[in-house]
Amino acid sequence: MVAKTYGSAVHGVDARTITVEVNAAQGLDFHLSGLPDSAVKESQHRVESSLKTTGYFMPRNKIVVNLAPADIRKEGSAYDLPIALTILQASGQTAFNQLEEYVIMGELSLDGILRPIKGVLPIAMQARREGFKGIVVPKANANEAAIVTGLDVIPVETLDQAISFFAGEIKIEPLQIDIEEIFSRQMLDYEADFGDVQGQENIKRALEIAAAGGHNVIMIGPPGAGKTMLAKRLGTILPPLSLQEALETTKIHSVAGRLIRGSSLMTTRPFRSPHHTISDVALVGGGGNPQPGEISLAHNGVLFLDELPEFKRSVLEVMRQPMEDRKVTISRAKVSIDFPANFMLVASMNPCPCGYYNHPEKECVCGSVVVQRYLSRVSGPLLDRIDLHVEVTPVGFDEMIAFRKNESSEEIRKRVVSARSIQTERFKKSDTVFCNAMMPSQMVKDICVIDETGRILLKNAMEKLGLSARAYDRILKVSRTIADLERSEGIAIEHLSEAIHFRSLDREGWAGQ
Repeated sequence: MVAKTYGSAVHGVDARTITVEVNAAQGLDFHLSGLPDSAVKESQHRVESSLKTTGYFMPRNKIVVNLAPADIRKEGSAYDLPIALTILQASGQTAFNQLEEYVIMGELSLDGILRPIKGVLPIAMQARREGFKGIVVPKANANEAAIVTGLDVIPVETLDQAISFFAGEIKIEPLQIDIEEIFSRQMLDYEADFGDVQGQENIKRALEIAAAGGHNVIMIGPPGAGKTMLAKRLGTILPPLSLQEALETTKIHSVAGRLIRGSSLMTTRPFRSPHHTISDVALVGGGGNPQPGEISLAHNGVLFLDELPEFKRSVLEVMRQPMEDRKVTISRAKVSIDFPANFMLVASMNPCPCGYYNHPEKECVCGSVVVQRYLSRVSGPLLDRIDLHVEVTPVGFDEMIAFRKNESSEEIRKRVVSARSIQTERFKKSDTVFCNAMMPSQMVKDICVIDETGRILLKNAMEKLGLSARAYDRILKVSRTIADLERSEGIAIEHLSEAIHFRSLDREGWAGQ
């Protein structure tokens, strides 16, 4: 007898429906076809043990399991549950109703308990697109699947419960959640706040500009000056995620298996801070079955690279194209997958190996050649892609203990949201540009218009600092953002001056220049 049900395979951040077919015929042996990997092949033992624990048995005749389409590689342990249910149907041990109306996924433990799986959100989205009645998933993944409306989400905890549901012995109510209520309640749920930061007004200003225009920023300063503390608070002043952005971000984290167990929707912008020993593949994504890397996990959020010169040069260089394209393409012999990577890069670094070059009080023990060699670990093309270079100086003792009310993240965020609303209106006809940092060169010429005084100022700055054409565009973009923060129609000379000021690594006095 032949029986079938449906599962799903995740490739990149999208899913594809898989038909699970089982034929129980005369003979012996167990055959699994359809390009399964080792984890899928091992499902035979998990399924057999789970069936015995539940009071059923693995048929002793010939069992052929086919996962179609057979030319797509199937990976992971999530096919255990549909294989087990289809074997029971094909062998006549029980009769199921509506088995083919659901997409079924779940990993079985040896005692029949269902373990959580990865990629449930894209699986649920694909099931709704293809018109399935519902999806059956482990209870730990149910909240995530319930984000998708118009689909019955059936949470099950054990194989026995799944069998009873399809046999009509029990009724399981589909899980329903109010996604808009959860989103509105948690969208500003941050632990950190800019109100906790004493001093560093120049750095706060730079981060406000970065948030308002979506600009990349690097902070250079001695250890203990507060670079990491400030970077961790950048996300709190970014505009809140829209529901669409939250779904995009959640889908990526679901595929990577990074969602907190039992959670449903990511409501705040992600903040990723990989260690400097990270590999190229871990940063941009890849592997035999391509998985999203840190730059994709930071999609719609912040990627923080602490101690930037300590990262391997090859790791930093692979970021250059994704920073421009806002996506990364992972190509293999049989597959090419695009992962979104629209992130804000925030980097920090010491000015020299000892950390005290240009320090106002402590003396640097590194020579100018050593400083130059240290800074050259970060390539010029990468620095060109970073809009704001900010010098961080230590906070004095008196300023540190001063009892004064600092601006909260909420107050700064209001100005940022106001500036972003101007940009939304400006770029409403574009499908690829949403903030000033995304403007291509031609759009910069049309939008970032400066007067004759501004042109002279910028020309002198470029000649003195030796700036590249890309740095020229960056200065104009930052100037436009500063003007937006002040709700100014045009770019004034003071906006341009402030933007040039935020190119610390290009100024005289750095790296022994």
